[in-house]
Amino acid sequence: MKKFFANEIFLGTMIAVLSVFTAYVSYEGAMADSKQNEFEIKGMKDLNDGNAEYLRANQDITQDYNYFDNWYINDGTDRQDIADYYKENFSEALQTAFDSEEGVWSEAYYDAMYADAYAFWDSSDANFETGSQYDERGDQLQLVMLVTALGLAFVAWASLLGAESNMRVLFALFALLTLAIGIIKYLAIPTVV
Repeated sequence: MKKFFANEIFLGTMIAVLSVFTAYVSYEGAMADSKQNEFEIKGMKDLNDGNAEYLRANQDITQDYNYFDNWYINDGTDRQDIADYYKENFSEALQTAFDSEEGVWSEAYYDAMYADAYAFWDSSDANFETGSQYDERGDQLQLVMLVTALGLAFVAWASLLGAESNMRVLFALFALLTLAIGIIKYLAIPTVV
């Protein structure tokens, strides 16, 4: 057993396997970080767009208040043409609310007016959540990379020691153990949905 772990072929294979696995995990980590960035930027964009839509909706609601007030003041008077003008300029949401039984300033009216903002905010939340999942994945991949890099250091030191050295076998075993831990940790990393 000692000869197997001290063997140059075993140590060379361990160096190659740990090097490739460490490089692959590093690449996966970089890709996860890139995706995290991408989704956080999308989240910020949607959040900004949602805020802009919310402000636009507030302006539209204020305009509806003014149109409704002017319609109400002029409706049923000798200035009916002015009342009709204002009623024709109601927003679609106000016109729908005006014709409904719930009343003009119902929750349905405000939901309709803020629908675009809500949609952007929902998209923003989803993007931030996905970015967070990529962040967690990247962190876990960094841990795997740390473990496999440690194993690479162990096998490198083992290869520098003499063939009969007990430390060579111990370092080779540590390298094998870190490879196993690295693979187990890698397989346990959740995927991003």
